Amino acid sequence: MELQNTVKEALNALYHHPDDTVRKQADRWLQDFQHTLDAWQVADNLLHDASSNLETLIFCSQTLRTKVQRDFEELPSEAFGPLRVSLNTLLKKFHKGPPKVRTQEVYNYNIAARPERRRQFEKELISQMEVALSILTACLSINELKEQVLEAFASWLRLKHGIHGSVLASHPLVITALSSLNSEFLSEAAVNVISELIHYTSAGSASDVALQMPLIQIIVPQVMNLKAHLKDSSKDEEDVKAIARLFADMGDSYVELIATGSDESMLIVNALLEVASHPEYYIASMSFNFWHSLQVILTKRDSHLPFGNEASIEAERKRRQDAFIHSYESLVSLVSFRVQYPQDYLNLSHEDRKEFKQTRYAVADILIDAASVLGGDATLQILYKKLVEAVSCCGNGEKNEWRPAEAALFCIQAISNYVSIVEAEVMPQVMSLLPKLPQQPQLLQTVCLTIGAYSKWLDSASNGLSMLASLIDILMSGMGTSEDSAAAAALAFKHICDDCRRKLCGYLDGLFHIYRRAVTGECSFKVSAEDSLHLVEALSMVVTELPPENAKRALEALCLPVVTPLQEAVSQGPEILNKKTARELTVHIDRFAYIFRYVKHPEAVADAIQRLWPIFKAIFDLRAWDMRTMESLCRACKYAVRTSGRFMGMTIGAMLEEIQGLYKQHHQPCFLYLSSEVIKIFGSDSSCATYLKNLIESLFLHTTRLLTNIQEFTARPDIADDCFLLASRCIRYCPQIFMPSEVFPSLVDCSMIGVTVQHREASNSILTFLSDIFDVTNSSKGEQYIPIRNSVVIPRGGSITRILIASLTGALPSSRFESVTYTLLALTRAYGALAVVWAKESVSLIPLTAVTEVERSRFLKALSDAASGFDINSLTLPIEEMSDVCRRNRTVQEIVQGALRPLELHLSPVSS
Repeated sequence: MELQNTVKEALNALYHHPDDTVRKQADRWLQDFQHTLDAWQVADNLLHDASSNLETLIFCSQTLRTKVQRDFEELPSEAFGPLRVSLNTLLKKFHKGPPKVRTQEVYNYNIAARPERRRQFEKELISQMEVALSILTACLSINELKEQVLEAFASWLRLKHGIHGSVLASHPLVITALSSLNSEFLSEAAVNVISELIHYTSAGSASDVALQMPLIQIIVPQVMNLKAHLKDSSKDEEDVKAIARLFADMGDSYVELIATGSDESMLIVNALLEVASHPEYYIASMSFNFWHSLQVILTKRDSHLPFGNEASIEAERKRRQDAFIHSYESLVSLVSFRVQYPQDYLNLSHEDRKEFKQTRYAVADILIDAASVLGGDATLQILYKKLVEAVSCCGNGEKNEWRPAEAALFCIQAISNYVSIVEAEVMPQVMSLLPKLPQQPQLLQTVCLTIGAYSKWLDSASNGLSMLASLIDILMSGMGTSEDSAAAAALAFKHICDDCRRKLCGYLDGLFHIYRRAVTGECSFKVSAEDSLHLVEALSMVVTELPPENAKRALEALCLPVVTPLQEAVSQGPEILNKKTARELTVHIDRFAYIFRYVKHPEAVADAIQRLWPIFKAIFDLRAWDMRTMESLCRACKYAVRTSGRFMGMTIGAMLEEIQGLYKQHHQPCFLYLSSEVIKIFGSDSSCATYLKNLIESLFLHTTRLLTNIQEFTARPDIADDCFLLASRCIRYCPQIFMPSEVFPSLVDCSMIGVTVQHREASNSILTFLSDIFDVTNSSKGEQYIPIRNSVVIPRGGSITRILIASLTGALPSSRFESVTYTLLALTRAYGALAVVWAKESVSLIPLTAVTEVERSRFLKALSDAASGFDINSLTLPIEEMSDVCRRNRTVQEIVQGALRPLELHLSPVSS
């Protein structure tokens, strides 16, 4: 009784105390209470207590639900019966009471049951389906229960097993649900039943659907009778939504049948066109998934394989597509208006603007589906007519006249990838219209995006070069109008320079003029620093197209406005350079990264980085403490290494010497990341072997001294991530240097300590490193490293296996299941029966109260099959079930982790 009163007092404090600290304390106490054994009896007593208020009832019902779901194994078997009786009594008590209380007891979706029990329970439900439906049928005579009966029927239908379609077609529950569709007030429960019936009939293979045809033939006409209600303005909106949902369910479930193009299927298609035309977007969009699924079937070659030879397959594909041409043409006209800016757009909230953007993206996807069926050129013609109509409005001085033109252009832009680059009827007219449109900011933004979207068409058009001058003028206007239009113009400029680079090589002076204005910020351009990178990339791609002798001079011109502010910063001395914000430096360094990445002239880039190295070194030396600046600088160096390769000469040595020394002082993860790129490029070069050996031994030795326990991994996840990415690179690109080295065993020990780090990328990098070791024989020369690998792995094999099984069973989140499983199976494939012995030793540590002998055996059988060469994809289910069993509740998970002890291993720091 005292504990019951404490619970009531804590709930009163949680909901009503004015002090936030007291409320938090109460919440924490109540959460801890829910994990106790006493919570069973206290929650049950309070639910039976007539004086309990609603807050108490809700909390106690939630507590009982959670205990049943997660902690059922706490109860002795003799308590099961009384608990069942008590729950049934409470259900009777609350059957008309607060739904939040009643349903805590009914809907248990996360029960901590074993997989075998789940399968058994499903079989029990299926075997009792006819009995359950008989009981529900008997309850139909009680009018006040009809809604609940239909909801229960819908739940049983979700099993999707047990009763043949011909039986259901005449079943009283089905007839009751169908007849409810014709009542004045549409029954939500009846709609749920019909929806589940539709899904029920489409579950399984094509032959299963054929068996359900008697039921389908009953359902479809009844739903089709509701079509007129879609346009009935007197109909309640919720009813219209429910009807639209049924049509969408039919479309999604029967899409394979509809795709045949039969007369009957076209009736459903026409109804779904009416759904798509509904003025409320959230109703219209219910049909969108159907249009996409139908498009996939109509255009995918595999869908028509049963029709025999190539000619027959193509003929059937064309017949089907032709059957739906009119439907998709109508769809384009019906959805395109939905992308038009609302008149009050500027006054919309942030959430409403976000929702409007999502609507535009969804409509763009539908237009792409239509273009896939109709062809981009045919879709373009429909949209061009809308553009012409909209442009005529612009000339009539109508208020907000830019919106229809912007909407039409947005749609035209959306299908750009589907319009032929040789299209010569519509696109020239579209391009000629663009300079005539008013330069309203949102319209100008879409005009710029449209220019960029059709850059490939401009490159192939016979008069593309003559168009480019006026179009680039539009882009310059975009850069100076608003931040959004500037972003769109910069992106479009990049696409133009990428696809039309050969045409633009002769116009470098004009392009450089735009580039300098954008990157120096000396003019009225509103291009952000991030968007200016599009212009850097754009000019870099044009420079790539130049012959080598011209490219070197052009690269110098490209670098000049970028290096100048960095030179000025360095020349001001260490004190001022150290006071600058990272942003003041990275805005320029990031531009170098783009230049080195996209100028594909290795010698010219190598020459540039050599000239720039004194400036880069000064920044390395003075800002090594600054993570953001170092990341930016290492990224620039990475692309210089990647593009220049072996042309870098002495600069690469100076660069690596710099980061090797600085890493010991500042522990910047990006130094490891840059080293990974060097290993990838130079790892197989025997002339670099000594230097690379010194590099990786220095970096790895220092890292293993940093990461000596799981707390250090948790505190430095980026170092762990980049360290083991580098180690994997070494296995792949220079195993001849890495595996015989003294740091290889130390890194394996280090990986065993850190594999259970909760940081996703760090954990995945460690798991990948381990699997790369086990899979080393997959490489062409991997066999020679087996003795070295075995000398390191076999003495640690039992511990590695135990840690991996611990990771699988709760030490790591379930979202890492695939990564851990792959690593465990890679170990098993590499070491065969020995790995199975290690696994057996590990699993034997887990008490039988947590994992049964049968569950152990299934798990070990899967590993044994993997060791024998079975396809690993067929072995994941028993491994996943082992993972689920060990995670089924907190108590079991603690027992398993306490037995496997994944954190027991540790390394002692080694003195320098």
